[in-house]
Amino acid sequence: MKKIAIIALALFVQNAFAQVNRFVYQVTMKSDAANKNDIKTENAYLDISQEKSLFYSENRVKRDSIMQKTFQSGGAIAFNRDQMEGLRTSINYSVEKDKKDQKTYFKDRLGRDMYSYEEDRPLNWKISPETTKIGDYKVQKAETDFAGRKWTAWFTTDLPYQDGPYKFSGLPGLIVKVEDSQGDYSFDLMKNYKIAELANLSQRGNIIKVKRKDFLKQQEKYRTDPMSFMTQGGGGGGGFAQTVVVGGAGRGGGGGNRNPADMKKRMEERVKDEAKKNSNPIELQ
Repeated sequence: MKKIAIIALALFVQNAFAQVNRFVYQVTMKSDAANKNDIKTENAYLDISQEKSLFYSENRVKRDSIMQKTFQSGGAIAFNRDQMEGLRTSINYSVEKDKKDQKTYFKDRLGRDMYSYEEDRPLNWKISPETTKIGDYKVQKAETDFAGRKWTAWFTTDLPYQDGPYKFSGLPGLIVKVEDSQGDYSFDLMKNYKIAELANLSQRGNIIKVKRKDFLKQQEKYRTDPMSFMTQGGGGGGGFAQTVVVGGAGRGGGGGNRNPADMKKRMEERVKDEAKKNSNPIELQ
């Protein structure tokens, strides 16, 4: 009985101090314009605290955990390459929403560094009186045009959060489902539970603050000349003001005895292949 009481007390304390709510969304993507039958599906987390929320890939966290254990062991624990391949993600970005300042920040990796910009396009929702039920939640319909797509969202006031997956927020409740009119992208709430604190996502290299329009320029440059982003200073010579927020030692190209020319060729082929498979991105404008 004493042991049961201790366990119950521990669970109570854990729940009492768990200030973050994690919502798990299934993300469905048709990112290859030439092959709409290639449907990618994976889970992403929306972690919501009192101050902010964070949206990111579940696989990213799992990969980071494996890498961290490997580094901490000094290489004594070898990670399984097949396992790492199975945890590849199509959601390489993260989205942070600051509740106090009502601002949304987008981060994505280009080469060795992470680029960050503040979203400068407001979401203007048109709320419909139409309601239905999704799972356990009574939901209401809302529509918006954003980044070249028409989106339909279903939100619930059963949960006290004016938030949602990706950059979506600003409705009177939590977004349970949001999908574009072409059916290329959808975010569907699967489950939720409490966690102790917001995730601390690993940040290799530097975080470089830019304007959104300049990020798009750098992104296009990366697709055509990826190796320029893999050297010290990388794509930083983009001709615009930038602020390095967090420094990182950054691990070099690695590979020791690998032929640099072969590495360059493989890198360029990989990036071009990824660009081809992402010819139907979530944001068209």
